[in-house]
Amino acid sequence: MSNSTLHKDELIQDLIDSYGNWFQKESKQPCEGAAQMSKELYPYDMLFSPIRINRMQVKNRIVMAPMGNITMCEETGRPNKKMLEYFFARAKGGTGLLTTGLIPVSHGIDHSVTEKDKLTYFPRIDRSRTVLAGWRDLSQGVHAYGSKIFIQLTAGLGRVGNPQCLIEQYKFPVSSSLNPNFYIPQIPCLPLTDRRLRKIVKNMGQAAADAKHCLLDGVYLHGHEGYLLDQMTSPAFNRRKIGRYADWQQFGIDIIKEIRRRVGPHYPIMYRIDLSLALNETYGEKMHQVSSLSKFTKGRSIDDTLQYMANLVKAGVDIFDVDLGCYDNWWLPHPPAGMPAGCFIDIAKATKDYFKEHRVISNAGVEVPIVAVGKLGYPDVAEKALREGKCDMIMLGRPLLCDPDWPLKAFSGEVEKIRPCIGCQEACINEFVEGGHPQCAVNPRTGFEDVIPQLPALAEQSKRIGVVGGGPAGVVFALEAIKRGHEVELFEKTDSIGGRIVPGCVPEIKYDIRNYLQYLKGRVDEAVKDNKLKVHYNTEADSKLLKKEAFDAVVFAIGTKDADIPIPGIDLVRTVQATELLNQPELLKDAEKVLVVGGGVVGCETAYWLTYEHKKDVTVIEMLPEIMLGICTANRGHLLHYMEKGGVKLYNCTKLTSFVKGKALVERNTSKHVPDPYDTWTPILPENIENPLAKTPGNETRQEAISADIIVLAMGGKANEEPFFQAQKERVAPEIYNIGDSFEGKKVHEATKAGFRLARSI
Repeated sequence: MSNSTLHKDELIQDLIDSYGNWFQKESKQPCEGAAQMSKELYPYDMLFSPIRINRMQVKNRIVMAPMGNITMCEETGRPNKKMLEYFFARAKGGTGLLTTGLIPVSHGIDHSVTEKDKLTYFPRIDRSRTVLAGWRDLSQGVHAYGSKIFIQLTAGLGRVGNPQCLIEQYKFPVSSSLNPNFYIPQIPCLPLTDRRLRKIVKNMGQAAADAKHCLLDGVYLHGHEGYLLDQMTSPAFNRRKIGRYADWQQFGIDIIKEIRRRVGPHYPIMYRIDLSLALNETYGEKMHQVSSLSKFTKGRSIDDTLQYMANLVKAGVDIFDVDLGCYDNWWLPHPPAGMPAGCFIDIAKATKDYFKEHRVISNAGVEVPIVAVGKLGYPDVAEKALREGKCDMIMLGRPLLCDPDWPLKAFSGEVEKIRPCIGCQEACINEFVEGGHPQCAVNPRTGFEDVIPQLPALAEQSKRIGVVGGGPAGVVFALEAIKRGHEVELFEKTDSIGGRIVPGCVPEIKYDIRNYLQYLKGRVDEAVKDNKLKVHYNTEADSKLLKKEAFDAVVFAIGTKDADIPIPGIDLVRTVQATELLNQPELLKDAEKVLVVGGGVVGCETAYWLTYEHKKDVTVIEMLPEIMLGICTANRGHLLHYMEKGGVKLYNCTKLTSFVKGKALVERNTSKHVPDPYDTWTPILPENIENPLAKTPGNETRQEAISADIIVLAMGGKANEEPFFQAQKERVAPEIYNIGDSFEGKKVHEATKAGFRLARSI
C-alpha cells in the first residue's frame, strides 16, 4: 500500500516533523523552541487571573497535571499520608486546580488494574466506604490553601495495561476490540462485551457521586493516550461491527450522561483527550509493515475529534485539556527533554478556534475552557499562550514536581528561583514503571513530603564540612547543609560547577538541563554572596589538602571517570571521549564520518547532536540487544525516532573487536531475532519481568568494517572511588562520605537524593 491510503492531518504532520529538528532554521517550528526561565512578561496578569468552570471559580489559570499516584495508597486503595502531603505541598505552593492521577473504576472487569490477591497499586474510590475518609481528608486539606481538586477517573488500561494478569491470574487483558497488548504484542487483548462496558458506565457514575460526597471539586475523565476510554472512542482501536458501542462516540457520551445524572448540572466535568493519535503522521508506511501497528491506521482525524468533543459538551463536559499521541508514540503524550517548549500550544489553539467558530457553549451557558499542556513550565511561555488567546489555562505536571512553589515564585517575580524540570522522566515516570512511586530527579523531597519536613532542622552541632566535587550531588549537599547551620567549603577542580551536566547541556535538545545548571549556579552564587558558602574553583582537593584543613566531615561527590577500552589498534585512529567532544566541538575538524561506540543515552544524544547540529554521517554501535537500555520509554523513543529520520545508522548486538587505519572492525549479530534498533512502538520490559514469548537472538555473526574519520567513545563511566578510599585510609576527617556518581555511577536522580538526604542528617 502507498502512503496515500493513510489519512494524515496537515497540522499534525507539521508538528510531528518539527519535533526532531525544531532548533534548525529549516524547521517550521510551530512551537516556542528552547525556552528559558526568564520573566520578560512579568507580572503575569493572565496566569494569575481567575476563571470559571461551570459555576466554580478557580483563583488562577494553573492546573496540576494528573501524574499517576502509583503506590501512594494503602493496600485497600485508600489515599495514604504520602499522597495527601504530596498534594498539600502543591496546593500550598499556589496551584489553582489540582488533579489526581488516574483512579480506575473497572476492577474485576479490566484485569490489568488489579494485582494478584486482589491488591492494587492504584488509589481507589470504588472499593467500599473504608476508602472515602482518605478522599475527604485530601479535599479538606487542599481547600485549606484556597485550591480546588478534581479526581481523575479512568475506565481502565485496556491494551496498555500490564499483561501479567494472564500469567498470574490466568485472565486475558481486555480492550475495545481484539487488539495486541502494548507491552507484549503477542498477547491478545479480548474485546469487552456491551454488558461489561455498561457496568463501567455505571461505575463511573457512582465514582463521581462518591467524589462529590467526598468534597472533591469535580471529576476528570481520562480519555487520552490510548487508555481504555480512548480505545473505545477511537476507530483505530474500536473496530466493533455490532452492538451499542460499535458507534465509537457512544461509550464516552454514555459516561458523561451517567455522571451528569448522578451529580447534577453544576458539578464540573473535565475531559482529557488527544486531538489525534498521530500514528499515521509518526510512522507513515510502517503502519502497514509493523504487525502491532497495522490495525491502528483508522484513527480519528482532527475534525472527527472536534465533532466528538462538541457532542461531549452537549452531554455535559465543562472543560477539556488536549494533547497528542498514545503509548505507541509515547514521547508525544509524555514530552521529554528533547521536545520544544509549548509543543502542543497549537493543538489547544485549534480546539479553541473550532469551539469559537461553531459556538460551542457549555450547558452552564459559558465558554468551554481549553487547557494547554506540554512543556509549559516556563512562566513567559505560559503567559504568552494565555495572552494570545491560544488557551484558557496552563497545565503543569513535572514542573510542579520539581518545584511545588512554582506558582508562588512566578507570582512574586522570583522566576530565577524556580527549580526547573530537566525533562529526564527518570523519577517521575520511570520510577513507578520500575515499581516505585512518583518522585523527581531534581527535587529529592517529591514523593517524600510525608517523611521529610519542608524546612530542615538546625544541626545540634555546627560542623566544618569539606565537599569535593561540584556536580549535582555535591552542590545539593552543600546548599542543604548550610541551611542547617553547617560551615561548608566546596572544592571543584574545574572553573565551574555542574560536573557531567556541563557537557550534557551542550546539544540544543538539552536546553532544560541548561536551565537547571543556571539554577544551580544562581543558588551557589547567592550563597557565596551571603557568606554562607565558600567555593574553591580550579582546585583538586587531595588527601593532603583535606587533612590540612582539619574538617569535621568530608563529602566526596566527584562523579565518574570515563571507561577505558583496551582495543587493539586504537593508536591507528582518532578517538575522543563524548564528554570531551561536547566541550570541544572543534575536535570535529576534517571529520565527516563519525562512529559512536556505545548506544547508551550519552552516545545517542551525542549522535543526535552530531547529526542535526553538525551535519555528520553518524553510526552508533552497541553490544547489548537494546539501544539506551534503562532510559524512560518517552525519552528513548524520541531520540530513536528522530535519529532514524536523520539517517543515523544504529547497530545493536555489535561488538567492537579492533581498529585498522580509518576503520573499526566489528562483529555483528545478524540473527533475524535481533531486535529492531529503531523500534519505538514496543517498550523494553523491566528487568525483573520475563517475556515468555520473546525470541532469543541466535549466534549468526559476521565481521564488518565501519569507516570513520573520528571515533567517539561513549561507553559510560565508572564510579571514581579511589580518592574516597585513599582519604578513608589516611583518616582525613572524623567523618568521610562518598555519594552520587562516585559511589554508584548512575543518574541525576540518585545523585541529588544522596546529597539532600546526607545533608539533612549530618
